[in-house]
Amino acid sequence: MGKIRLVTWNINSVRARLDSVEKLVDKYNPDVICFQETKVQDHMFPAKFFHEQGYVHHAIAGQKSYNGVAVMSRVPLLNIDRRDWCAKGDARHVEVTLPGNIQLHNFYVPAGGDEPDPAINDKFAHKLDFLDEMTAWSGDLPKDSRAILVGDLNIAPYESDVWSHKKLLKVVSHTPIECEKMNTLMQAHDWFDVMRHFVPEPERLYSWWSYRARDWRAADKGRRLDHVWTSPDLKDSMTSMAVLEDARGWNKPSDHAPVMVEITI
Repeated sequence: MGKIRLVTWNINSVRARLDSVEKLVDKYNPDVICFQETKVQDHMFPAKFFHEQGYVHHAIAGQKSYNGVAVMSRVPLLNIDRRDWCAKGDARHVEVTLPGNIQLHNFYVPAGGDEPDPAINDKFAHKLDFLDEMTAWSGDLPKDSRAILVGDLNIAPYESDVWSHKKLLKVVSHTPIECEKMNTLMQAHDWFDVMRHFVPEPERLYSWWSYRARDWRAADKGRRLDHVWTSPDLKDSMTSMAVLEDARGWNKPSDHAPVMVEITI
């Protein structure tokens, strides 16, 4: 029996932040890193850099300039698969099997634009459709699955997941319809919220801070947009969780901080 240290991180352009990735590896030494918003086509992904860092196994799903997900790993990856959600041709999901027969799903859910009305905002309509499709998929997963779902899900579901519940009720990522759909999605497979297990409500828990704040740490106007969930059969295997907030203050940072968990296998 051993442990896997896993990080999920919306990197906001992997090629632009290799220095930050190197710092993350040096400081936290993860076995597996799940990236979202890599913003690079597969043939241009900096695989050589990761290979030199010891991440010799990888699963990538990219496209030009937008979206993109990747799993970089020091442990073997099996059964690599991609899925085209909502038939949009977007690179928003990659699936791999980790040691211990653990299915790992890395997601980048659409942000949804600025206006939380699907009738006038196609991006928000796409987000809601994406969540509905994820819910149907979750309901079809075997109840005894050994699955982990990570990624930037672009929803902060609880009041203590945002800096101001009142002020963000009409802001995309914390609107009632999004929070309700996330709750339905979680119930569809009885997903276990690993982050909230280790940091229970009503304690503040954020993973994203806007670039707009002059001093993001002082303002602390954050949201928890990044998530780690497990199937019921795996919840007792999760031994620790931390939001690596210091990474938000590194040079040329992503607006998301990495989230790190340890899994016993």
